[in-house]
Amino acid sequence: MGIKKIFILSTLLLMCNSLLYAQNTIDSLDIKIGQMILVGLDARTSITPADPLAADIRNGKVGGVLIFEKNIAKAYGKRELTNMIDVLQEQAPSPLLITIDEEGGKVHRLKKKYGFVKMPSAQELGRINNTDSTYYYYKRLAAEMATVGINLNFAPVVDVAVNPNNPVIVRVKRSFSKNPNVVTRHAIACIDAHHYFGVKTILKHYPGHGSSMGDSHKGLVDVTNSWTYKETEPYRQIIRSGKCDAIMTAHIVNRNWNSDGLPATLSKDVITDSIRGSLGFDGVVISDDMNMHAISENYGYNEAIKMAINAGVDVLMFGNNVNTSQGFMTPAKIHGIIRDYVEKGEIPMWRINQSYERILKLKQF
Repeated sequence: MGIKKIFILSTLLLMCNSLLYAQNTIDSLDIKIGQMILVGLDARTSITPADPLAADIRNGKVGGVLIFEKNIAKAYGKRELTNMIDVLQEQAPSPLLITIDEEGGKVHRLKKKYGFVKMPSAQELGRINNTDSTYYYYKRLAAEMATVGINLNFAPVVDVAVNPNNPVIVRVKRSFSKNPNVVTRHAIACIDAHHYFGVKTILKHYPGHGSSMGDSHKGLVDVTNSWTYKETEPYRQIIRSGKCDAIMTAHIVNRNWNSDGLPATLSKDVITDSIRGSLGFDGVVISDDMNMHAISENYGYNEAIKMAINAGVDVLMFGNNVNTSQGFMTPAKIHGIIRDYVEKGEIPMWRINQSYERILKLKQF
């Protein structure tokens, strides 16, 4: 074979290898981005492989789903929820995060009328102030979650009840106590109960929503003049205990933390400098719902997604449960926005890799 032919064949082989490498890189990026997306199920109480959401899951554009009470069938609720979760997991190339907001009290999705257990509020458990009781109630709840296939709970709330008139946490009994040490003890009892059944938990809402006068579902909430450092104490203690699986951010503004007035979810000062730096937590940080008006009505989805990821958020949650002028978001839309920013260099690839590694560790059930 002549030198010229060898050169041509070598060039063709090199080109083929380059194309394969490029394809693998593209696939890898798509998978990594998909793991960062957590979405609500809209009004579904069941799902089939023909469903567009099932297709998005199969295509690696979804890393997790969020269950609300509306996703539990009125008849045979426990059985139907189990079946739906089974179908969702069957579509996934790697295990999905199956999540729920299940705190007890007002935020109680798995109600007795659907075949689950009654669950007191955090405030009631804090007033009893017996961690054995707290452990008992959350252990019953965690057993139910594990039975149907839920593997991650958006609880416990570790907001400190600083403001008795706080409309979104304190007045609706979602805080254990105004004492951060009491909050910590009961939160750890809650976490231990979940871990007994292999269900992981999320501390919320960092850096503390218990002093606010507003509700970030409805708009921007500024806690600059009401927030106190004791609101981070439960996070500090639980992280130090080694029992913190993940942290959820709050869409609150605190100009003592970041003079630019950004909500915590979009702030590098809060996520990278405070959670990663001051608290030393290197696990998964999950956004509160990006549909909430504090984000969707003030920043728009595209810009908010870029800002959140660059600030250090690992998983973006779109519950599609809050009406917004921005409309609901499909996994394919969210995925496309993130990928476009990565390709343009506006979200660095190392941030995607960083989040992907953290998410994989969280998924080691």
